[in-house]
Amino acid sequence: MITSRFASRSFAALSAACAGMAVAATTAEVDSAYAQAHALYLDLHQHPELSGVETQTAARLARELRALGYAVTEHVGGTGVVALLRNGPGKTVMLRTELDALPVEEKTGLPYASKVHAQDPQGHEVSVGHMCGHDLHISALVATAAIMARSRDSWRGTLLLIGQPAEETISGAQAMVSDGLFSRFPRPDAALALHVDNEHPAGKVGVASGIYDSNADSVRITLYGKGGHGSAPHTAVDPIVMAARTILALQTIVAREVQPGQFAVVTVGYVTAGTKNNIIPDEAQLGLTVRTYKPEVRKQVLQAITRITEAEAQAAGAPRPPRIEHYESADAVYNDPALAARMRGVLERALTKDNVTTDGPITASEDFSVYVAQGIPGFYLSLGGADPDKYAAASASGAHLPSNHSSLFAPDVDPALHTAITAEVTMLRELLGAGGAAG
Repeated sequence: MITSRFASRSFAALSAACAGMAVAATTAEVDSAYAQAHALYLDLHQHPELSGVETQTAARLARELRALGYAVTEHVGGTGVVALLRNGPGKTVMLRTELDALPVEEKTGLPYASKVHAQDPQGHEVSVGHMCGHDLHISALVATAAIMARSRDSWRGTLLLIGQPAEETISGAQAMVSDGLFSRFPRPDAALALHVDNEHPAGKVGVASGIYDSNADSVRITLYGKGGHGSAPHTAVDPIVMAARTILALQTIVAREVQPGQFAVVTVGYVTAGTKNNIIPDEAQLGLTVRTYKPEVRKQVLQAITRITEAEAQAAGAPRPPRIEHYESADAVYNDPALAARMRGVLERALTKDNVTTDGPITASEDFSVYVAQGIPGFYLSLGGADPDKYAAASASGAHLPSNHSSLFAPDVDPALHTAITAEVTMLRELLGAGGAAG
């Protein structure tokens, strides 16, 4: 985690270098890029790709950015895309989008809904949908790139655009860093990103200072039993019953072990076992996601998962101990306080104060934290995606709108995409020292 002291020094210098030169994106500028961005969004939404195999998405992004005059490098950390636009001496600022979609069948009923199927890493055919909004992020980045390329008199320095693969598997950021992202290309003085959600109405953004989201840990548990005939359970050790008992016992970690007032989530997202109703299988598998804010709570929860799982297997008479694998993890994203304060100010001027809200830490997770861990001040913005009328109705009734990863997640694209472009251009010009007149 980067300290605010480091970032304050960095951004004090950046502020002094660019004092008085910031300019918000004008409505005319955003409108000029919007039609193309919206068309790109519709196309990307209908052609989603799974994590790590975003070949067509990456190629499309690279093609769009090359056409705008950016120096583009493909296949960084797998399917990652890096694009550079140099505009004289000055700071370097990074803007990142994700490329991947999810193994979720879209059920929005939209005329442009995804109908794509693909093989997942296990060889299973799955539906694929952009049910986390990464298609909107890509479209906003391309429109932002276009506006920045057309208005070079309004900023100076180097713009570093990143198309990152495999965010959903929390592996793409590290893959790009390991492939030389910050050694082969200019090291940024700041890193920016945003994410659409239904926690805010479209047209609004949320700013968090300090911890933005949660630590994430993925755990795969394999429970071993002794297979047999379903009519003779006394001759077997049933891993399905073992799995059921384990699932229930794991729920006591948050309810009875973590101190009240401390945040933790333990969710069993999948259970896999068996092939036929009258066969007791040899094993069962559980997939868990764990979310926490504090390192000590993270350690406590992960240790409890191991302790409970091993005890349940022993109590069931399992022929061998369970296998517990930690295969994906990400630290919480940390928004540098000095940078967050600066971005709040410029966003309030661009979008009005009423459209900039204060966010606390959210329970989701993502791997933007990998870039921050390299000592780069980061800022991650929440982008409202909910239809304002539906948001108001849900708030009044206490209901919840479909969240990211839901088969029904559908951002209100027109205001959300317009707001995303406005926010990105405004933030970049603030950090790269705009010299044009505000409009």
